[in-house]
Amino acid sequence: MFKTIDSAIKWIESVKKFGSKLDLSRMHLACEILGHPERDLTVIHIAGTNGKGSTVAFLNAMLREAGYHVGTYTSPYIVRFNERISLDDTPISDDTLLTYINQVYDLHYRVLKEHGQVITFFELVTLISFLYFKDQAPDFVLYEVGLGGTLDATNVVHPILTAITSISYDHMSVLGNTLSSIALNKLGIVKPGIPLITTVDQAELKPLFKKVTKERDAPYYPIDVNDIDKSLCANKNAFTYHGMTYEIPLLGSHQPNNAVLAIELMAQLKNMKKITYQDHMVQAGLLKTTWPGRMEKFGNTFLDGAHNIGGIQALAETVHTLFQDQTVHVLYTSMADKEYFDVIQVIERFADTITFTQFDYPRCETARNLYQVSLHPNKDQSINPIDAYERLNAIYPNDIILITGSLYFVSLMRKHLINESTQ
Repeated sequence: MFKTIDSAIKWIESVKKFGSKLDLSRMHLACEILGHPERDLTVIHIAGTNGKGSTVAFLNAMLREAGYHVGTYTSPYIVRFNERISLDDTPISDDTLLTYINQVYDLHYRVLKEHGQVITFFELVTLISFLYFKDQAPDFVLYEVGLGGTLDATNVVHPILTAITSISYDHMSVLGNTLSSIALNKLGIVKPGIPLITTVDQAELKPLFKKVTKERDAPYYPIDVNDIDKSLCANKNAFTYHGMTYEIPLLGSHQPNNAVLAIELMAQLKNMKKITYQDHMVQAGLLKTTWPGRMEKFGNTFLDGAHNIGGIQALAETVHTLFQDQTVHVLYTSMADKEYFDVIQVIERFADTITFTQFDYPRCETARNLYQVSLHPNKDQSINPIDAYERLNAIYPNDIILITGSLYFVSLMRKHLINESTQ
C-alpha cells in the first residue's frame, strides 16, 4: 500500500505502457473482477488522430454551461497527472487518486498471480477512472481514446454517442500505414445502434464510414465542414455554422471543426432527450472553453502540441492565418517513434528559423538527429530546451516564438513559462 501520492504515481508510471498481447482481454477481465463499473457510466466516446482533446473540452464546457455534471478522461496531462481524470473541471484530488491507485495495485498483482497477465499503465489509469466516475456519478463522462480505437483500453465502455474528429497518419506501427487502416481502427469504437458523428471529410474514407456504420446498424451523421464559415478567423477565432455565429478562445484554424463536432454532439443529445439547453448556453460554453498547450499564448510565445503530420499541417494553416506579416521562430523536438521527417518538411515552409532540441524523456529523439534531417537554411540545435528558448527570446523579443512537436515537450516548457510569469 502506498502512503504518498508521489510514490503511487511513480509506481503506476513504471508499469509498462503496452501489453504483450494487443487485445482487450486484460480490460474485460479487470472490469469483471471490479464488478463492471464502466457499465454504470453515461459515456460519450471520442476518437480521432487530432482534435479529440479540444472536442472534449468544447463539449464539456457546453454541458457544464447547461447545468450538467461532467467527467472527462483525457491524455496526456499537461501540468499534473491528476488532469487525466477530472470532474466538473476539477482534477481528481491527490488523496482520492491515492486510494484508487492502491486499489488497482492490488488488482494488478492479483491478475498477474492468477492469470499471468500484466495490466498496463494506460489500462490501470482507465480502470481508476471507471471506479472514480462510478462513485461520483456525473451526468456524463467524456472519454478520449488513447490510441486508435478498436483495441484502446477505453473501448470496453458502453457509450450513448460516439465521435471521430479526424483521420491522418500517426502511430502507423500499431494502426497501419494507410488512412483506411487507421480509419478502420478508429471506427472500432462504433457500437451497434449507437450514433456516430464525425468531421472526417476525406472522400476516400466516406465509403468505409458508411460501410462500418451500416454493418453495425449505427446511425451515421457526417458533418459537412464546408458548412463552417471561418472567414472571421483572421481577427478572432469566430465562425458561423447553420446561420449562427460562435466565438471560441482556442486559436487555430482547425478549432472551429472541433467546436462544430461538439455542437452537433450537443444537438444529438438533445434529440435523444438526454439534455435540454438554449442556444445561448452553447455560445457561452464555447467561449469559456480552455485547453492548455493548444496554441496557448504567453506573450510573444505560443505553445502547440502538434506531434504528427495532421497536427502540424493544421498548425501551418494557423500560422499562415495569424502571423502573415510576422517572423516565426520554431523550437521543436519529437518523439523518436513519430514520423518527424515529414513533419519537419512542413515546418520548414513556415518557419523563419528552426531550433531543434531534446529533453529528458525515454522516447525523445536527439536534437542532433532532428537537425540532420532538416534542410532549412536557418537551423540550429541545442540539447537544453530552456536555454534554447531563453536565447531565442533574448535575440528576437519582438518576433513570434512557437514551441511545438510533442505534448510532453509542451508540458515541460509550459511549466517554465508559468514560473517565469510569476517571478
